[in-house]
Amino acid sequence: FGAKLISGTFRAADFLFRASFNSFASARAAPFVMARALVNLAVGTVVFFLLFLLSQSNPSTSPPRLLPPPHHGARPAMVLPLFPSSKNSSRTFLHSHRHLLRSDSHSSHPNARMRLYDDLLLNGYYTTRLWIGTPPQQFALIVDTGSTVTYVPCATCEQCGRHQDPKFQPDLSSTYQPVKCNLDCNCDSDRVQCIYERQYAEMSSSSGVLGEDIISFGNQSELVPQRAVFGCENEETGDLYSQHADGIMGLGRGDLSVVDQLVEKGVISDSFSLCYGGMDIGGGAMVLGGISAPSDMVFSYADPVR
Repeated sequence: FGAKLISGTFRAADFLFRASFNSFASARAAPFVMARALVNLAVGTVVFFLLFLLSQSNPSTSPPRLLPPPHHGARPAMVLPLFPSSKNSSRTFLHSHRHLLRSDSHSSHPNARMRLYDDLLLNGYYTTRLWIGTPPQQFALIVDTGSTVTYVPCATCEQCGRHQDPKFQPDLSSTYQPVKCNLDCNCDSDRVQCIYERQYAEMSSSSGVLGEDIISFGNQSELVPQRAVFGCENEETGDLYSQHADGIMGLGRGDLSVVDQLVEKGVISDSFSLCYGGMDIGGGAMVLGGISAPSDMVFSYADPVR
């Protein structure tokens, strides 16, 4: 599923204009006039084809609502709306959602059943809730299969934005312990505590120290609270600074991944499941650990070496 999804609109007209301008706007542009004309012809053909497809869409669905062009003087943008895959998409999602949240683990290991919130259309991400510390402090974290660290803003962070929940306060948790500097981690300048740093493709970044505390997964979880290592954020930039969510829950492969830590402890099986509500519904469900598969589920196996 990749790293953080950022909502936005792709302006095909602007892209094609910039590409053609950079290619032809030079002092020796004359030999390329014919090529530019062919590009314009191709663009016109694509636009005509897309409009034809829209005109042939199912008449039972509501007609597409084209968004107005930007008001800052730029060329109008072509916006292609997205629709649910079928009329029964809501019913299908709710069935899958209930199955995930009610399913039993398929082995001797329990699982952590958790709800998902938000959606791609309005927020650009899905979040879940984690509780860290004793007593627990709640956080809304973006579910990210491309990240390997789970982190929340730390009380000491002076370069963190305003988010959904208060910052994590280690001093208020009786079970918090800093991860001391060792050979397996990068250390702070005083070589006292382990640190982490993460940068993302959209030029946002997060950095801070590593701590260990009890993490709870909500009242629908079979899995009891577990100790795990996470990041206590001291600096964030870009979208991480401006987003409403508190931080990231990393589900990728790595020693700092919450899933890998739970698997290493032997408390869950080596798997997790995600069920997204989609554009028209939002929310969803997530299970850390194995589940019993429904009888009508069809599995497709992939070769991890390829």
